[in-house]
Amino acid sequence: MTAPTGHLPALAAAVLQPGFVGTTPPPWVCRWLGEGLGSVVLFARNVVDPAQVAALTATLRAERPDVIVAIDEEAGDVTRIESVHGSSRPGNFALGAVDDAELTEAVARDLGVELAAAGITLNYAPDADVNSNPANPVIGVRSFGADPTLVARHTAAWVRGLQAGGVAACAKHFPGHGDTRVDSHHALPRITADRDRLDACELAPFRAAVTAGVQAVMTGHLLVPALDPQLPATLSPRILGGLLRDELGFSGVVVTDAVEMRAVADRYGFAGATVRALAAGADAICIGGERADEQAARELRDAIVAAVVSGELPEERLAEAAKRVGQLAAWTVAARTARSAAARDATDVGLIAARRAIRVTTVDAGRVTLPLTRAAHVVEFEPPRNIAIGAETPWGIGSPLGELLPGTSTVRYAEPDVPGDPGAGADGRPLVLVVRDLHRHDWMRAAVQRALAARPDAVVVELGVPELVTGAVHLATHGATRASGQAAAEVLTGAR
Repeated sequence: MTAPTGHLPALAAAVLQPGFVGTTPPPWVCRWLGEGLGSVVLFARNVVDPAQVAALTATLRAERPDVIVAIDEEAGDVTRIESVHGSSRPGNFALGAVDDAELTEAVARDLGVELAAAGITLNYAPDADVNSNPANPVIGVRSFGADPTLVARHTAAWVRGLQAGGVAACAKHFPGHGDTRVDSHHALPRITADRDRLDACELAPFRAAVTAGVQAVMTGHLLVPALDPQLPATLSPRILGGLLRDELGFSGVVVTDAVEMRAVADRYGFAGATVRALAAGADAICIGGERADEQAARELRDAIVAAVVSGELPEERLAEAAKRVGQLAAWTVAARTARSAAARDATDVGLIAARRAIRVTTVDAGRVTLPLTRAAHVVEFEPPRNIAIGAETPWGIGSPLGELLPGTSTVRYAEPDVPGDPGAGADGRPLVLVVRDLHRHDWMRAAVQRALAARPDAVVVELGVPELVTGAVHLATHGATRASGQAAAEVLTGAR
């Protein structure tokens, strides 16, 4: 198929934010940047190290100086820039546990300076969801917490910090993904709260983000009947126009969550969801991790053009969306220029924050001897993967604990692999049981109970939401980042 002619293809390309495969920009991306493409998005597959990312983004800017380079970097369990090693910062839940807004702002600024130095100009963060449902399978530690006032306070701080570092923030997932048991990667979640509850809970952090000057807001693929009984938020003029624009007063760029996610693509189609989102008031279409080639971008560009020609999508709406993307691009150029000489703080603010987030609950100190002074045996229980968290991202405390206590051994069990006595390999050594969201997994709880029955002196370390506290000594990190694992190992060994 030949490229459509006229001005419409350039307008359509301007509102796309496609991903691609590789650690250098493929020829089609460079060509499209010269034909109107306004943005690209990076994922872990595009990242080797900061120098490589800086070279990649420089190549993009050589084709289009004001290109928006986005990344999905929450600086917690969801990390792309540090996916190989795990994040050197704690995530939102840990920052919420500390509840020091100045610290949250400092961590976000530190991240912003790092991303800006690598040439990244838009970050799909912070997660502004209120994790009011402990059974939530996709948000959890990505949220600052379950209290909307706390989440609002830290969302605003995170926005201020990141943007002070030179990178545009993008609060997500509007109007709030916290009160659901469904992952929108797989199906359409339904939020049943009434409008009063939405105002008091889900919407509070987004109001705070708008007040803090957030440059972008990402839509959630969520059905919220109190706001629109028919259409998911991403496709709803009532939610994107009436609520986000008119009521909340947001004037920046509305970015969709990945448009190939099944919550919208299964019902409306890949291209159909794109056209409907633009018509509803979205300005930029994120093409996430699953469709990452020229064919996908061409399919959407051509569908947008066809929708304008047919009258399904008003040309004025498309032009408005492209204009907002251009305004964001101008903001990123100005921010990049202003922060070009900025250097990261000398202090390791990420590890400092992770240390402050550790919480130890002692039920029977007489059963457990801390600090550990000899090699331990670590049993890590691996839950089903949260698709938002990269499969390549390491987690756990076996490695950092082994650095402090040489000879420490580690085993990891998923549900089908758990033996009758999970701690049997300890052979009398100190036993550490590592869990993630213990309260959500029956098999994990049963395995931990068996291990504690055999070894009541075992320490339980929770790297997820500590909804269920068990064991004589329980340590909660409020996240599974590299920094959180190191902080936990330090507490277990008395290193700090």
